[in-house]
Order: sequence, then structure tokens, then C-alpha cells
Amino acid sequence: MPAPWLLALGLALALIVLIPAKRLQLAGLPGRVTGAYAIALWLLGMVIAIRPIGIRFLLPILLIAYLAPFVAGPERVARVLARRRLDPPPMKNVTPPDQRPPDDPA
Repeated sequence: MPAPWLLALGLALALIVLIPAKRLQLAGLPGRVTGAYAIALWLLGMVIAIRPIGIRFLLPILLIAYLAPFVAGPERVARVLARRRLDPPPMKNVTPPDQRPPDDPA
């Protein structure tokens, strides 16, 4: 069984990670994406806390990943997602009128 301080650290880090994950959920991101974000952020935080070998490289990534949902805000994330979800416009009928079937309303 892991040491009690390690369990406490993991739990505290998990609670801290849930704050930006909740903002992403409010922005309308799917649950799987939000969960993957939270797990990745938690794992990165645990790696830095347990083995601070690559802290010069990993700490800026962790800070940017943690602060991004606060900077972007739910409204901006929702707008970006709404642009991706737009359906393409319907196809335009370009058949010349004299070659259209008689029952075609276009």
C-alpha cells in the first residue's frame, strides 16, 4: 500500500485538477474529453510531485494546461466548438432548368 502522504497528495491534486475540468464541462466539452484532460493533468502533476527530474520542461506545460480553461473561459470554448459542429450548407442544384425533371421544385 502506498504511503499515506502519497495518497493525500494524490487526493489533493485530484481536487485541484477538478476546478479547470469543471470549467471545460460547463463550456460544453464532451465528458470523455473533460475526463481525459483531468487524468492527464493529474498524472503530469503527480510525476512532477514525485520525481521532479524534468521540472524545467514539465512545469510550464502543466501551468499552461491548468490555466488555459480560465483564460479561454466557457463562452470562448463553446464558440469554438459551435463552429466545428456546424452542418455544411445544403448542396445547391446547379442543373440547368431545361434538363431538370418536371417534378423538381428547384
